[in-house]
Amino acid sequence: MDSYLESKTIKVGENDIHYLTGGNGKPLVVVHGGGGGSTAWLRTAAELSDYYRVYVPDLPGFGKSKSEKEKFDLSDFVAFIEDFSKSLGLDDFHLVGHSIGGCIALLYALEFPHRPSKLVLISSMCLGKEIALWIRFLSRSAFQKSFGEAAIAFFTAIKWLGRRLNAPFRFNSPLSRLKIDIGRSTTTLKGQATIVANQLSELVMPTLLIWGADDKIIPPRHAYAAAEVIPDCQVNVLDGGGHHVHTQKTAEFSEIMTSFLG
Repeated sequence: MDSYLESKTIKVGENDIHYLTGGNGKPLVVVHGGGGGSTAWLRTAAELSDYYRVYVPDLPGFGKSKSEKEKFDLSDFVAFIEDFSKSLGLDDFHLVGHSIGGCIALLYALEFPHRPSKLVLISSMCLGKEIALWIRFLSRSAFQKSFGEAAIAFFTAIKWLGRRLNAPFRFNSPLSRLKIDIGRSTTTLKGQATIVANQLSELVMPTLLIWGADDKIIPPRHAYAAAEVIPDCQVNVLDGGGHHVHTQKTAEFSEIMTSFLG
């Protein structure tokens, strides 16, 4: 664990939620993407903790966070961000989201417009239909029913075997039915299923869009198109960065963030 951050757990509704936190200053809540949990933000969050009080929760069913159910839709995750922030007593905070987490942050900002002071979207979904072909293929129900269930069974067997052999490591499966269901509900073979481009003009807080110029999953043109509609918006597209630009260009990313957030 990085010395700047602490690993904590809090009860949010019926779920035990794990989160990383550290630093001082204005609260900054980060919503991670669909590929992992809070640990994907470990190095970047530690750097941002020099300027803000950072909170990076594992969404229910991700990372070390428990979930009482196997299906969530985007509105459930939006409600979770509200419940999580209230559980911590956060009345005024900056909100950051990456990929599908960007979509969740965007939907939250539209539903609770006076809660986030500023909004940062990184390689965010929900701004346009286009998304990488391989993600569209993996979202197909037929593929997920066959491969997805087989993969879950495989990783469950590895976890069971580790317990039986008293393995000196703790194995966490990278797949779950919840993660598979999110992919199926947010992406189809034709593209992204949830697009809120027609609502972007309703955003009332200053907004920053950060993209990697080499993003092969969601094209940077989504950011430029969104910036033409969002009333108070800045765009930064970083050369040499891909879909995970916050980890690939951490120093440059953090400088842009602090300049925008203050």
